[in-house]
Amino acid sequence: MTDLQIKGLTKAYGPDMTVLQGLDLTVPSGSLAAVLGPSGCGKTTLLRIIAGFLRADAGTVTVGGRTLTGPGTHIPPERRRIGIVPQEGALFPHLSVAGNVAFGVTDRAARRRRTEEMLDLVGLAGYGDRMPHELSGGQQQRVALARALAPEPALVLLDEPFNALDSALRAGVRADVRAALRDIGATAVLVTHDQQEALSMADLVAVVRNGRVAQRGHPQDIYNRPADPWVAGFVGDAVLLPGTAVNGTATTALGTVELCEPTDALAEALQGTVLLRPEQLRLTEPGEAVPAGTVTDIRYYGHDALITVTVDDLDTPVDIRIGGHVTLRPGDRTGIRITGQATLHP
Repeated sequence: MTDLQIKGLTKAYGPDMTVLQGLDLTVPSGSLAAVLGPSGCGKTTLLRIIAGFLRADAGTVTVGGRTLTGPGTHIPPERRRIGIVPQEGALFPHLSVAGNVAFGVTDRAARRRRTEEMLDLVGLAGYGDRMPHELSGGQQQRVALARALAPEPALVLLDEPFNALDSALRAGVRADVRAALRDIGATAVLVTHDQQEALSMADLVAVVRNGRVAQRGHPQDIYNRPADPWVAGFVGDAVLLPGTAVNGTATTALGTVELCEPTDALAEALQGTVLLRPEQLRLTEPGEAVPAGTVTDIRYYGHDALITVTVDDLDTPVDIRIGGHVTLRPGDRTGIRITGQATLHP
């Protein structure tokens, strides 16, 4: 078992700059966890402490039951059995692809076999004699992954490894990296500020805010049932409406909506913020039976579009996500209807 356990991790860079504040995180063996958060929230510091490049002020880090960081304990990086995939690959320019992959394999007898296995795993069989400058950015990232996996690490850390790739290439490399990690059952931690990357790649997502995990869970739960409005807005587009809930149903300016919480948990009227996603709103013909508003902006993305509507009885505009075909224009009138369930944050 190579599960990762982090408890009470604290790190400060001075009396007025505490970056990690008692952070707790558990990553089950064989899982890919995405640590997601804005710049300055402590993601990189967390990664460097796990890798052993930084000493924590307090707390523990264990992998497979082995304590790497703790009171009186700091295992050096080279003895932690942790593979690292850095930003932009960071391959050794003077070594061939095979030389890069074999770099961390200490068993000389197994080097060639292990190198060939890893290159085959990442879809680069036959590329061993090439030099890093002869590869595309996506191929370099795959070599970096093969190099990290070759020594059979207990844990793999991925430090925003797709930032340097263009958007067309990024999705394919993400899928290849995830498939390679799953093929060997690796336990991995991906640090990113890209919400789409975290939700699409990970088995679980940990959203970090101000040095602590604000919410940890399955990507679908994080998206559909965020812990608070801040998490909701950070992991995706959110429609936040004032509302009153009673008996599991909330009343808002856009109509009534069923809540995710059990009905008996909200037996009394409760004021709060109702969270919806833009894809839960539908455009209809304006009429007396539904709220109406005026289209003020359209953002077209090809596969879908975000329509901004200023609602007659609401102070703030709302965004509505629809399929790629757009017939409305700014200034048009439209009705709005809610679908699905919402969450309420008192």
